Amino acid sequence: MRPTGPPDGPVGGSPHHAAPAQELPPDLNQAILEATKQVAVLLKRGGHAFALAGSVAVYAHGGTGNLQHDADFCVLPEEAEAVAATLAEAGLPVFAPPEDWLLKAKCLGQDIDLIHELANRPVGPELLGRAVDLSVDSVHMPVLAPTDLMRSLLAAFSEHHCDFGAVLPIARQLREKVDWPALRREYGDEPMPDAFLYLLERLGVVSARPSPAQGTPAQGGER
Repeated sequence: MRPTGPPDGPVGGSPHHAAPAQELPPDLNQAILEATKQVAVLLKRGGHAFALAGSVAVYAHGGTGNLQHDADFCVLPEEAEAVAATLAEAGLPVFAPPEDWLLKAKCLGQDIDLIHELANRPVGPELLGRAVDLSVDSVHMPVLAPTDLMRSLLAAFSEHHCDFGAVLPIARQLREKVDWPALRREYGDEPMPDAFLYLLERLGVVSARPSPAQGTPAQGGER
């Protein structure tokens, strides 16, 4: 897709979305939340199907406010260009990075990722349909289900990317809301995700998987 605007300047000259840095909240976490809310409102007004993902989604599910460097939104691949047009019309710069699974935008100086492929799969209606409507700093929006959030993190592990330390706090924060048996069934044969799940067991974040003689535990119920 061709970029809808330059990465270093807004399209349409909207003073609201292109607010200078001195007008932003001094706290980076709050700045990311403000950008998240504004983008979500634009997507809702545009009638686009989407779900909040990433660290802000973890926050929405009750995690700590230690947000990362951007806000992530999952959108349908077939709506990516329409989503980009909606944001560009509102004055946000939108552009296509080298990675072909997302688009990027800027809002209030913060990076916005518009992801149309998650966990090595195209974002589909089923994924968005499992999203939960939550209040994110007073603005309601669909947020990826906790199990889908954790699935996306496990799917990213590989021999070249296996930063367990970054994902461990998220697993702790979401542990009561994730379907761990389902993730074990899905990723139990893949070395890196399985190693992370084993680490969670050793740390007592989730209950140990049963031996074959014990059978499969009921869904959920991890401690």
